[in-house]
Amino acid sequence: MPSFNAYLFFDGTAAQAMPFYQGVLGGKLDVMTFAQMPGAQQQQMSAATAARVMHAMLTFDGGQLMASDTMEGPPYEGMKGFALTVNKDTAAEAEQVFAALAEGGQITMPIAPTFWAERFGMCTDRFGTPWMVNGGMQQHG
Repeated sequence: MPSFNAYLFFDGTAAQAMPFYQGVLGGKLDVMTFAQMPGAQQQQMSAATAARVMHAMLTFDGGQLMASDTMEGPPYEGMKGFALTVNKDTAAEAEQVFAALAEGGQITMPIAPTFWAERFGMCTDRFGTPWMVNGGMQQHG
């Protein structure tokens, strides 16, 4: 069965963001820095580049979230034009996830009842990732 997963790009904060997402979403996290990639010893890279995340993968119930840091040099333009969506079974679960993601970030739309879910909210977390959180989805005939 085909799958669809998100891949995020950070500007040197993937090593902090991905364990944070693991704490919120659960699952198993694997992280490899540029220094840990095969052949890294033969490459000339700065200590700052070596410490950046080359690839991270969080596997959790419901999917995978992958990420890396951008290379040093080109300007980082941030994340824009999308949002990651989390659907929880209950309003209480949605409120808990939303509160964790919004802490230290910016709330775009406070979590509240909507016509499609018992709770829906939008925020951008402290790492710049935009999120939409649903809980207790309404059944429409």
